[in-house]
Amino acid sequence: MVVIRELNLVESCCVRVYCRLAGYFSYFIGVGIYRMSHQTGIRANDALKKFFGKCRGGNVRVFKVSIVNEELALSSFKEASGTWEEDYDSLVTPLIEDEQPSYILYRLDSKNTSGYEWLLISWSPDNSAVRQKMLYASTKATLKQEFGSGQIKEELHATTPDDVTLSGFRRHKRAAGAPAPLTSAEEELAELRRTEVGVGVSIDSRHQTLSGVAFPLTGNAWKAIEALAAQKYNYVQLRIDVNEEKIHLADAGDISTDKLSQKIPSDCARYHLYNFKHIHEGDYIEAIVFIYSMPGYSCSVKERMLYSSCKAPLLESIETQIGLPIIKKLEIDCGEEITEAFLQDEIHPKKNLHRPKFAKPKGPPNRGAKRLTRPQESSGNV
Repeated sequence: MVVIRELNLVESCCVRVYCRLAGYFSYFIGVGIYRMSHQTGIRANDALKKFFGKCRGGNVRVFKVSIVNEELALSSFKEASGTWEEDYDSLVTPLIEDEQPSYILYRLDSKNTSGYEWLLISWSPDNSAVRQKMLYASTKATLKQEFGSGQIKEELHATTPDDVTLSGFRRHKRAAGAPAPLTSAEEELAELRRTEVGVGVSIDSRHQTLSGVAFPLTGNAWKAIEALAAQKYNYVQLRIDVNEEKIHLADAGDISTDKLSQKIPSDCARYHLYNFKHIHEGDYIEAIVFIYSMPGYSCSVKERMLYSSCKAPLLESIETQIGLPIIKKLEIDCGEEITEAFLQDEIHPKKNLHRPKFAKPKGPPNRGAKRLTRPQESSGNV
């Protein structure tokens, strides 16, 4: 009997370790899946592949590639006549078309071990069809692979004619090298961390954290999240049953981003999982967003506390056990905040080129001469 109990204990431990490792591996695999650009299967035709070899000679300055009959095809090309900066505006800007995306590869004068280095411009005008934008964004990875990723030094995603100009390219490079924007509080905290003196921690030190309340997911809620991970849905809504102390499925399905705000209740709290499919700088990206909606004080104190406490354990279960990577976590008061532009800014925050600093104001002029106070002389004689 003792031997059987020991074997059962060892088997149980092995199962737990296996499940934990499986959760970790599925999480990292999931991160790779959701960050990877989806490809369309469109390949370069034979004429374009042959032209790629001609580009190695150094005579071609720029060429344009379009998707024609589900193939990458050469549209036009121009040879170099001056330096890359001298040729840029006169050769690149005539290649763009209104309402029609395309790829433009422009040869720089610098070299690496693979040969000349190139700039890849993804032209995707705002007024072009959404299907065309998606198609070109999803095929860009294939174009880079067939041309040679090692030769592409710079990439530029352009939506307006001004973005394609040489000044627009330089502006893009400055923005790419700028630090991420910080609030005043974050700047003060960073300065404090740079100047602070380390504080010793003894063996008697204690660090306590509130781990939260782990309410279990119902079977339907669990299956819906797994379906979202398998891309059967792009939206799942969860609710807490205060009496049962369980997390139930409230809604699930496929919705567009402009309809997402209509799914946010105005009278009760909810958890939302949404697969935000979008284009950023020419790349097609799918990002799982977790939204915690709490409509102010229209909910009871108990409900607000439970939703706040259950959030962290729920996120841990979704990411480690189901293996669904959550790219962004948001808290909102109402559904009106959720727009495509809002989600784009949250997932891809813009960088500031310059952050103006307010100069210390000068003091008032003509303050007058300083007053001198002399000690009083004693009137009595000793």
